[in-house]
Amino acid sequence: MEQLGLDGMPRRLYTCTPSRLNTWLDCRRRYRFTYLDRPAPQKGPPWAHNSVGASVHNALAAWWREPYDRRTPVMAAVLLTNGWIREGFRDEEQSAAWRDRAREMVSSYVATLDPGDEPVGVERTVATRTSVIAVSGRVDRLDRRGDELVVVDYKTGRRPPTSDDARSSIALAVYAIASSRMMRRACRRVELHHLPTETVAEWEHTDESLARHLSRAEDIATEAADADDAYREWAGPTKGGVPAPRREEGAGALAVPPEIDRLFPPEPGPICSWCDFRRHCPEGRAASPDRLPWDGLAETPGSSGLSPAQGRDGGEDRPAP
Repeated sequence: MEQLGLDGMPRRLYTCTPSRLNTWLDCRRRYRFTYLDRPAPQKGPPWAHNSVGASVHNALAAWWREPYDRRTPVMAAVLLTNGWIREGFRDEEQSAAWRDRAREMVSSYVATLDPGDEPVGVERTVATRTSVIAVSGRVDRLDRRGDELVVVDYKTGRRPPTSDDARSSIALAVYAIASSRMMRRACRRVELHHLPTETVAEWEHTDESLARHLSRAEDIATEAADADDAYREWAGPTKGGVPAPRREEGAGALAVPPEIDRLFPPEPGPICSWCDFRRHCPEGRAASPDRLPWDGLAETPGSSGLSPAQGRDGGEDRPAP
């Protein structure tokens, strides 16, 4: 049955990505800043570890788009170098050192792949809907193994992911469900490929476990949609996309009334150090220390990985951890 609103009319589908759902779970204030306030509050400076991660993802996607005879480790290195993102690093020397490190990472990884094993999709957008949500996202790679599909997600975080990370990921489950429905082929296996350690964390879902994840996504969406509706009712008619005056001139956060602010409380904790909207959140600044844009890089000898935490999922917009 269609989900009914208070007036008895069918409620519109909540359109979202897994990243939006996870942002609601992580911090509802960050959710408001990201998805509701328009224009959104100004973000902090770019993070170097995000630049490394995006550069690696882009190089691997481009590698699969090359003709078969050019899918070599050398080509992966060239693509990484040509597409290197320099934002967030302390200086050119640090950027160059991490470019070389990332180049070696992608070269070593593609050396383990069969260039003739053509994926079903690379950076492929998949989508599905229920009576509650219309959800879509971008899969790093979608493989065909036998008669089934496999969702592959690249990870460049400092901590190698575990099978529990793969099992518990709402995003990977949603990608599997959407891929199966779009391709009309079973998709239950999800994999996290950790490039710094060349390890794979995997999980084989059942129909029941996928259904539980989808139900959980609907529950999150219902909570977020209720808060969205209250926010929009308060904001009223917009002019130029700005629903209300700002607290401060320029790029500050919107001044919302207490009853709206209570719907989007902060979740102070260590992760606040890495929040793009930290400057607009007193609770977050009090809960964790400031970080420099390059602090997420693993600089100590023998350490591996790029970001200070795995985060929930990289996914379609590569959020900071």
